[in-house]
Amino acid sequence: MTSIVIPAHNEGRVIGRLLDALLADAAAEGTDTGFDIVVVCNGCTDDTARVAGARGPRVRVVEIPTPSKHRALRVGDEHARGFPRLYVDADVVVGAADVRALAGAFTGSPELLAAAPDREIPLAGCAWPVRAYYGVWQRLPAVREGLFGRGVIAVSQAGHARIAALPPLMADDLAASQAFGPGERRVVESARVVVRPPRAWSDLVRRRIRAATSSAEFERFQASGRAPVPAGSGGSAVARGPGAPAGPAPSAPAGPAPSARTGTADLRALLRAHPRLLPGVVVFAAAALAARRGSRKAIRSGDFSTWLRDESSRTGSS
Repeated sequence: MTSIVIPAHNEGRVIGRLLDALLADAAAEGTDTGFDIVVVCNGCTDDTARVAGARGPRVRVVEIPTPSKHRALRVGDEHARGFPRLYVDADVVVGAADVRALAGAFTGSPELLAAAPDREIPLAGCAWPVRAYYGVWQRLPAVREGLFGRGVIAVSQAGHARIAALPPLMADDLAASQAFGPGERRVVESARVVVRPPRAWSDLVRRRIRAATSSAEFERFQASGRAPVPAGSGGSAVARGPGAPAGPAPSAPAGPAPSARTGTADLRALLRAHPRLLPGVVVFAAAALAARRGSRKAIRSGDFSTWLRDESSRTGSS
């Protein structure tokens, strides 16, 4: 049975649209989804648990007092019943057919450990700089090929073992994506997730400051030698984080650790292929500079727990 774990902290405004999308097929057919759905309300002070619980017995709601996504994921693992297992952010929308496409990708593909859906970012109603930014961001190779920034990641049982020992990280989806080599992960184009973007420039900058801060934390984690080593990178594909099994530590990967950062070479290559994107590249560079400046204090002080949440993308009713 496919399990879906949804960590949710004060997501009462939006979690209903996700759950309705997951349950829509069953409602139309008068049948069960066949999915095991677990919503972990962590430290909620709103009506998230009530909204989720109103969807009936097909959604199991677990409440914990700690506002921690990492803890919510682990508690979700304790209650989830099967594999493939999907971890889904409460503020995205993915449907039952998309879940089935993701789960089906693992059938007959033992080398596949992790998968994610194709990404749709609806930009209508967003400020021009936001639209220009995402016009560039979505074309970057690391963004197209990585599993991060989608709000959904599916893992097989073997893939789960790879990421289970990851410590609390702001960039949890980036860490999960980078734990798998190119041959072990896949973006499934027949599956789709809707990820709502920030609406205004100030909202975008806040989100990019969070991304810059979390990327710095993740790079420190990589440098510590505790990150999972993807197969084929020169080391053993075993995590050394808290909770990892006893035994010798994996050897360091050959060459530098994989990075999802965008360099000037990436932007130059993009401009050569799409010269009309020059205004967007300028906006992208401005956002990156603002994020770098805005994240300096947090990075210097080691503050990797302050979450700059974007409320502008959490519109819609449950």
